[in-house]
Amino acid sequence: MLKTLPKGCADMCVTSPPYYGLRDYGVNGQIGLEQSPDSYIQKLMEVFQEVWRVLRDNGTLWIIIADSYAGSGKGAGAKKKSKQSYKYSKDNKAVKMPKLWNGIKQKDMIGIPWQLAFALRQKGWFLRSDIVWQKPNAMPESVKDRPARSYEHIFLLSKSPRYYFNHEAIKQPVKASTVARYRRAVGENKYSDGIPGQTMQGLFRTRRDSLKMPLMRNCRDVWTIPTKPYKGAHFATYPVDLIIPCILAGCPKGGIVLDPFLGVGTTGIAAIRTERQYIGIELNPNFCNLARDRIEKETERS
Repeated sequence: MLKTLPKGCADMCVTSPPYYGLRDYGVNGQIGLEQSPDSYIQKLMEVFQEVWRVLRDNGTLWIIIADSYAGSGKGAGAKKKSKQSYKYSKDNKAVKMPKLWNGIKQKDMIGIPWQLAFALRQKGWFLRSDIVWQKPNAMPESVKDRPARSYEHIFLLSKSPRYYFNHEAIKQPVKASTVARYRRAVGENKYSDGIPGQTMQGLFRTRRDSLKMPLMRNCRDVWTIPTKPYKGAHFATYPVDLIIPCILAGCPKGGIVLDPFLGVGTTGIAAIRTERQYIGIELNPNFCNLARDRIEKETERS
């Protein structure tokens, strides 16, 4: 499907590919169950090479991705069950994957996100930002020899050094405490004559430049956004609130947003809410049905 799209038809791409070695979605041609991290990265590079073609020259690519760990070499565990008909079992391809590779030790963090980012940069993409999605309600982990994971990466990449990025659309409000501190009179050397704010009279004057202080600041690169549950048969549904700022910054109103790993349609919902068009591609027919249902309901509400 991606190869059939015309060149330069999309303003931006925001997507989250299947994470490496995490689960078997039960469809042929799926990405994420390759026999090595290098093979996984190569598969993703083939997809993003087509994304490069489809994006406008001033377009941006936003990738949400998390890391994986090397295991014992015996394959993934088969104890837990996932939602509905998607189950971990001995027949699960993720279970049969090798968990050790040359140069990667047992229990190593593999470094998948940065391997992908550097591979994309090598192919000509400009690696512009590593945004941290910090999840205040992250799932607990039973590990006892490292901190539990609570964040994912959002890589911002562009085709050109100059690209569309509406920083005004995602500015953040300045904290009230910051404004109050900025307007506070200066107390140090308070009795020095001739220095505004340092005499008894000047101590209580509002700083002249505080009147010009903006109430909004540029967006920071740590986004604290909670995950939200989804009852459908999909494991990795990111919240709409995570995608909206990406679209606001990366796509003009009325423009086209591309997601080649649509899942259950969250990117489409975010595009509708921000008055953008979207193109979504999904390999799993069950997820396509879920996405269609969610997007139709969102369209009716809007």
